[in-house]
Amino acid sequence: MEFGTHLFATEHSIQPSVFAKESEDRGFESVWFSEHTHIPTDFLNSGDGSRKLPDYYWQTFDPFIASTLAAAATHTIRIGTGVSLVLEHDVIALAKTVATVDQISSGRFIFGVGPGWLAGEMENHGVSYSSRYRHIDEQMSAMKAIWSEEEAEYHGDFVHFSSMKSFPKPFQSPFPPIIGGGGTGSKSLGFIVQHCDGWMPILGQTDWTTLKDGISKLHLTAQMAGREPEGFELSIFCWSPPDESTLEDMLLHGIKKIVISFEARSELESLSLLDEYAELIPQ
Repeated sequence: MEFGTHLFATEHSIQPSVFAKESEDRGFESVWFSEHTHIPTDFLNSGDGSRKLPDYYWQTFDPFIASTLAAAATHTIRIGTGVSLVLEHDVIALAKTVATVDQISSGRFIFGVGPGWLAGEMENHGVSYSSRYRHIDEQMSAMKAIWSEEEAEYHGDFVHFSSMKSFPKPFQSPFPPIIGGGGTGSKSLGFIVQHCDGWMPILGQTDWTTLKDGISKLHLTAQMAGREPEGFELSIFCWSPPDESTLEDMLLHGIKKIVISFEARSELESLSLLDEYAELIPQ
C-alpha cells in the first residue's frame, strides 16, 4: 500500500512547498491539492446544515500554482490535483497548464479531475449542473486531442476550436495519468471508465461497504465498455487513516493508495501529523 498526503492550501495553512518537501522526506508517494475558485454566498447562507463547509473551501489556492511550488521544492514525490474542477476552466488554457506543470515536474504530475458537486459554483462559470457530465466529457476529449496531436481541433456542443498548435506537450506521453474523483453513481463511474486511468472516491462521504460495491460496478462498467476491468488504479481519499483491518480489506479489493487529507492545518500541526502518518508507510 502506498500513501499520499492532501492539502487545502491557503494563506493560513502549511505552505505547498513545505508540505510537499516534508511529505517527500518522510516517504509519502504523492501530494495532492484541492480546487475551488469560490463558494457562492447564497449557498453558505442557505441554512442548509447538511453540508456546512469549513472556511478553507473558499480560501484555497489555485491548485496548479500550488503544484508548481511543490514541484520546485521536491525531486521524486508525485504531485496531483485532488481534484481539479475541470468545468471551471477554459479548456485550451487548462490543457496548457496541465502540460506545463507536467513539464516543470519532469513527469511527476497526476491530473485528478471531477465535475464538482456544487451547482451554484459551476453556474457562476457558465456551466449548467444538469449538463455537467456531457460538458466535462467534451472538455476531457478536447484536452486529450491538444496533448496528443501536433495540430488539434474539436467541434462539440460545448467545446469548439479550429485547427491549432498548442505547446508544450506533457512530459508524460501522451499525457499524465488521469484519476477521477466522485461517487458510485452510474454517471460518475461512466465518466471514470470513459476518460480516466483510475478512481479515487472519498471514504467518509461513502462508507467502505458501499465503495466495495462501487468497485464491482466500476469493473462491470469497464467490461461493458470494452476496457480491462482490472486496469484501473484504485485509490481512497480519506480524512484520517482507516483502521488496520479496513486497510487489509482494501488491499484485498485492489486499493493501491490511501491519500490522507490534512485539510488546511498549520505547519506545526501538519508536521506532527506527517510524523504520525509516516509510520503507516511500509519500510
